[in-house]
Amino acid sequence: MNRIVLDGKNLQLSDFICIFDSYIDIELAEEATRNIKRGRETIEKIIKSDQVVYGVNTGFGKFSEVRIADNKIDELQKNLVMSHATGVGQPLAEELIRAIYILKINSLAKGLSGIRLDVVNKLIDMYRAHIIPVVPEQGSVGASGDLAPLAHLNLVLIGEGEAYYRGERIPGAEAMKRAYLDPIVLKAKEGLALLNGLQVSTAMACHAFRFLDTLAQSADIIGALTLEGLKGTPTAFDPRIQMARGMPGQILVGRMLTDLLRGSEIRRSHEDCGKVQDAYSLRCMPQVHGAVRDGLDFVRSILQIEINSCTDNPVVFADQGDVLSGGNFHGQPIAMVSDLLGMVATYLANISERRIEYMLDPNTSEMAGFLTEEGGLNSGFMIAQVTAAALASENKVLAHPASVDSIPTSANKEDFVSMGCHAARKAMQIVVNAATILGIELLCACQAIDLKRPLKTSKPLEAVHEAVRAHVPHLSSDRIMYPEIDWAKDFINKGNLITAVKPWIE
Repeated sequence: MNRIVLDGKNLQLSDFICIFDSYIDIELAEEATRNIKRGRETIEKIIKSDQVVYGVNTGFGKFSEVRIADNKIDELQKNLVMSHATGVGQPLAEELIRAIYILKINSLAKGLSGIRLDVVNKLIDMYRAHIIPVVPEQGSVGASGDLAPLAHLNLVLIGEGEAYYRGERIPGAEAMKRAYLDPIVLKAKEGLALLNGLQVSTAMACHAFRFLDTLAQSADIIGALTLEGLKGTPTAFDPRIQMARGMPGQILVGRMLTDLLRGSEIRRSHEDCGKVQDAYSLRCMPQVHGAVRDGLDFVRSILQIEINSCTDNPVVFADQGDVLSGGNFHGQPIAMVSDLLGMVATYLANISERRIEYMLDPNTSEMAGFLTEEGGLNSGFMIAQVTAAALASENKVLAHPASVDSIPTSANKEDFVSMGCHAARKAMQIVVNAATILGIELLCACQAIDLKRPLKTSKPLEAVHEAVRAHVPHLSSDRIMYPEIDWAKDFINKGNLITAVKPWIE
């Protein structure tokens, strides 16, 4: 996909999340151009009529009852952006800034914000020029939108703040100059339209979702490989068991595991061993991984709506000539699904860490301890499991929901907030940790398959083993392992496991 056309209503989540992999060009739909113009005309009429409307000719938050003189309205908008740029912490990554640009422009494309077309086009020009505003990751409580981070994004638009341009961190005005762009002088309502919204927390939630969706599919493949390494039984994946409960995700995962394990020599070698059932971390993969899939389906449905939402305030309805103040900027839906993302990623990580430990313990695996053939002299995967345990424990702390918290702001005018940015930022970190744990399991499972030779596993799982061994050799003696763990994490995140098994899986 080379270009996304933004009209404020038809942006597809599957297209949008591609922005985290690479730059994609954008343009406004003709319908969006018309709607933006009509929305601005409504604001202009209000200004001429001397009607008092929040955000147009009043102060903000607790100062919403303060009437602003007509000759101070432009200054009011600039002051709003500058005063709200109070973010702290590390700058957001470039792929997140690209996503925030697109979400903000798509929201403005609905024509419900009363902003001038020139301002929207300038944001598009900045995006196309690869101007990456320096946006600190902390400072939003997810109500009245992501005010502080969006202020930092839009400082550059007015020739303030800082930005990365061609890899160099420079003043915003200089970045605009080098890109041959003039800063914008904001007019009535425009500063508020740029700052109100949940584009930052939504971008982070989509980022977490994009990688977790890949992890969920990859976890089935890795879990199947581990089952083979442990000489487990696929009996628990029988479709009749899954249908008896009826959970959609469970049925999907059970079918996936059955397909992955079909035709395995390892399985045939121990069919009459008398072993009745495996540990939960193996036997209950359909139930646990399936619950993750069902959770992701719910998150997907909310994100699909949110990326096409108007989260501004007030909202301009050009057809009726009304500008109505409400609460669409409140981040509760995003906060809730972000917490859910963090929790389901933690489930995947926890059960993966248990499978790792199961492989390393000779009392349960029936293999050499820590998957090393000369224990004592070599530690094998002993400390890799410790790393997995450390990350799993960290996830358990991070998975505590942020969305159940609130702290009043703006002199109690904003008395119940969502903490959506907190939830989304945590979810991103949990997903990174989960990918690392699954990467460690993948390396352990391939080692376990090596120890079963000359027996082979199924064709799709042999393809996975071959793909890993093309980059990471069998661990015959101790070596520095952290680069291989990093490689395995990235290998999973890129969807390479899914690609490897695709020829054999419907």
